[in-house]
Amino acid sequence: MHYTPHINFAFASIEHIMRDVNNGWLIRYIHSNGASIFFITVYMHLLRNSSTDDYPGYIISIIGVVLFIVMMATAFMGYLLPWGQMSFWGATVITNLFSAIPGVGPDISQWLWGGFSVDNPTLNRFFSLHYVLPFLLMALVIAHLGAIHISGSESEVDSDDIDFYPYFYLKDLYSILFLSFLFVIIVCFYPNVLGHPDNYILANNLVTPVHLVPEWYFLPFYAILRSTPDKFGGLIMMGVGLIMLFDISTDDDENGLILLVILGWLGAKPVEEPYSEITQWISMIPVIDYFFVDEEEEELDLEEFETRVLTMFDSEIEEEYFETTGLPFKR
Repeated sequence: MHYTPHINFAFASIEHIMRDVNNGWLIRYIHSNGASIFFITVYMHLLRNSSTDDYPGYIISIIGVVLFIVMMATAFMGYLLPWGQMSFWGATVITNLFSAIPGVGPDISQWLWGGFSVDNPTLNRFFSLHYVLPFLLMALVIAHLGAIHISGSESEVDSDDIDFYPYFYLKDLYSILFLSFLFVIIVCFYPNVLGHPDNYILANNLVTPVHLVPEWYFLPFYAILRSTPDKFGGLIMMGVGLIMLFDISTDDDENGLILLVILGWLGAKPVEEPYSEITQWISMIPVIDYFFVDEEEEELDLEEFETRVLTMFDSEIEEEYFETTGLPFKR
C-alpha cells in the first residue's frame, strides 16, 4: 500500500512508513522482529528434537527441513526490500553464489537478477516472491502437521495416551506467553537490536560495507560460506550445513546444534584470524562426523535402502522393519 518496489523509491517509502503513516513504525517493527521470533521458535524446535529420544520419522523431518529452507528464502527476499546498504550487498553476495555452479551458473545469476547485477528487476521479483512464498510456507506447515498426525507423535512420558488438555495446553501456553512477552519487549524497547545500523543507509553499489553481516538467523550458514576460499566449495558446504539440519532433526545428539550456535557467533565476527581458521575447522566437523565417524551403525545395502524408503510412509511398518533388521530405531 505504502511501499514502492523501485530502487529510486524503496528506501524513501520505508522512511515514509516509519515517519508519516499512522503506527507505521509499529507495523514495520512487528513484521521485521516477528520474523526473528519465528526463527527463534524454529531453532527451539530443533533444540527440542535434538535433546530427546523421540524419533520423528524421515518424512516429517524432510518436510521440516524444506519448510526451514523456504523460510530462509522468504526472509532473504524480504531483507532486500528496504534497499539499504546491508540489504543490497547481502543480496549481491548470495545471488552471486549461483554463478559458481559449473556451466549454468552465470545464466542462473542473470536470470535471478533480471540483468547483470542486483537492480530494479531483482527488487520487483523479490517483492513478489516475498508475498507468494508465505502461502507455500502455510502449505508445508499443513503437510508437516498432517505427517505428524498420520505417523503419530511420541514423548518421553511412558504413557501411550496423554490428554491435550491440560498437559500440552498449559505447556504450549507457557511458551506462547514467554515468546509474546519477549516480542513485546523487543518491539517496544529494542526494535533494532537484531538488525544492523548500516541498513539505515541508502544502498550504494559503489561503496561496500566494511563488514558484511546478514540477519542473525543466517549467520551459521554465512560463516560456512565465507570460510571457504572457493565459491563453489562454499556453496557445497552450505548444502552440507542443511544436511546437518536434517541429521539434527532425526538424531538425539546435541552436537550439531551446538556447532550451529558456535558458527552463528563466528559469522558475526570480522573476516580475520583466528575466526576464519576456527570456522574452517568447525565447518569440517559435521562432514567428518556424517561420512566417516558413524561406523557403529550398520550400513544398508541397496535392498535394505529400498525397503526403508518404501516403509518410511507408514510408522508402524517402519518400526517393525527396524526391529526385524536390528537397526537403531528411536521412538
